[in-house]
Amino acid sequence: MLELSPELAAKRDRLLESLAGMERVAVAFSGGVDSALVAQVAFLALGERALAVTAVSPSLASGELDEARNLARQIGIEHRVVETREFENADYLRNAPNRCYFCKSELYTRLEHLLPELGVTCFVNGANVDDLGDYRPGLTAATEHNVRSPLVEAGLTKAEVRELARFYGLPTWDKPASPCLSSRIAYGVEVTPERVARIDAAERFLKESLGLRELRVRCEAGELARIELPVSEVGRLVEPGLRAEVARVLRELGFRRVTLDLEGFRSGSLNEGLPLVQLGRVE
Repeated sequence: MLELSPELAAKRDRLLESLAGMERVAVAFSGGVDSALVAQVAFLALGERALAVTAVSPSLASGELDEARNLARQIGIEHRVVETREFENADYLRNAPNRCYFCKSELYTRLEHLLPELGVTCFVNGANVDDLGDYRPGLTAATEHNVRSPLVEAGLTKAEVRELARFYGLPTWDKPASPCLSSRIAYGVEVTPERVARIDAAERFLKESLGLRELRVRCEAGELARIELPVSEVGRLVEPGLRAEVARVLRELGFRRVTLDLEGFRSGSLNEGLPLVQLGRVE
C-alpha cells in the first residue's frame, strides 16, 4: 500500500473524524474522484449508515451512471439514483453564468424531500479546497441547503484528493474531470436536451476516434462546435482524412460549424469571458 506523508495522513484522519461524527450521511455521488473519495471514507467511518446518491438528468454524460454504480459496488456503499428536473426550470435553461446554482438547488431540494425515506441527518458533497478559488455558484446552493463539504473541512486540495483516492485503491484516482454536459454550452445559449445529447454524441465519437480520455466539445452560439483537445493532440485532428470525417459527423449531429481551438483543452474555458470579480480572483 502507498505511504502517505504525515501532513496528508493527518488530513485523512480529519476527514475520517469529520464523517464519523455524522449520524447518517448521504453523499452527492457523481462517480468522479472527489465524491468517490468522500463515499469511500464515509463508508469506512459509518458503514451502513452512509449511502451514495447519484442524480440523473439529460446533462449526465453516457456511461457515467454505470461507472457510478460499479464504483459504489466496489466501495460497498448503498447506492440510490434520483431523477432531477432542472430542465423544467426556466432559470436553468436560460444558461446564465449562475446556471449551476439552479442545478444544485434542484438536487439538494430533491434530496431534502427524500429525508424521511433515507433517514439521513446530513448531506455532503465532493467540493475540495481548490474549488473555492473558481466561480462555483453551486457552492452557494450547498450553503443554503446546509450541505457540508468534508474535503474542504479537512483542507484537501485536488491533488491530495487524487493521492488519497489512489491510497484507497479507487480506480477513479486519475479519472479526468467530467462536469455535466450543460457546462459545455456557452453562457446565454439555451440549454436543451437536444444540445446536450448532441454534445454527448460528439464527445463519444471523438474519444473513440482519437483514443483520448479527456476532451471537450463546446457549443457556442449559432450551433458552432469548438473542439478542445490536449495541445499534443491538436495536430492529429487536422490530418485531411480525420478532419473531414469529424466535420461530417458533427454536422450530421446538428452542429452548423465545426472549429478546433488552437489553445487546446483547458477545464472551465467557458468561464474565461466572465469578469475577474465574478470569478473570485480579485477583490
